[in-house]
Amino acid sequence: MIKLVFFASLREELGCGSLEIEFNQPLRLSALIKQLEKKKGNHWGKVLASESVKIAINKEIVVNDELLSDGCEVAFLPPVTGG
Repeated sequence: MIKLVFFASLREELGCGSLEIEFNQPLRLSALIKQLEKKKGNHWGKVLASESVKIAINKEIVVNDELLSDGCEVAFLPPVTGG
């Protein structure tokens, strides 16, 4: 099982703070996003695949299409704004 966490404006935009996903075979990050898009709709895919969204696996920012393992946490972080 993989735990997904959506922070700040992403949580508001998707209407969801967290999810748990079960999978039966190795799963890449891009495949996870496509799976969510298939289950939840095109909007989810557009939001989560946006270049401005940062992704952390087990609290470490990743930039590649990482292979996910059972028990990991995937966090989707919105663009940082401030002033």
